[in-house]
Amino acid sequence: QVQLVESGGGLVQAGGSLRLSCTASLRTFSSYNIAWFRQAPGKDREFVAFIRLSNGNTYYAVPVKGRFTISRDNAKKTVYLQMNSLKPEDTAVYYCAAAWAAPSDAAMASGYNYWGQGTQVTVSS
Repeated sequence: QVQLVESGGGLVQAGGSLRLSCTASLRTFSSYNIAWFRQAPGKDREFVAFIRLSNGNTYYAVPVKGRFTISRDNAKKTVYLQMNSLKPEDTAVYYCAAAWAAPSDAAMASGYNYWGQGTQVTVSS
């Protein structure tokens, strides 16, 4: 059974940093593609960042580009999301998602097979 477990969320002041982790029980971890999405109250789930685990290629949503960094440690079967210069509008539940086949559009949630339970990130002003 595939499990994705997020951790690292919390409360931080605007301008601060957090690092989220997503640990996956995927047998062939490095063959997958992992993304982070987020969902704020009353809003749709939105794409944040993507990484292809086989070669480390990354892709970011415009609102987080230059502030967030996605990375992976294949030996630990973990993907990280380093979030710097956080803003109140970054407040959301953050989810990691895994896809066996590279999604045709990395930003589409429907392209992912497995999801974690989410971790809350709250940025105070």
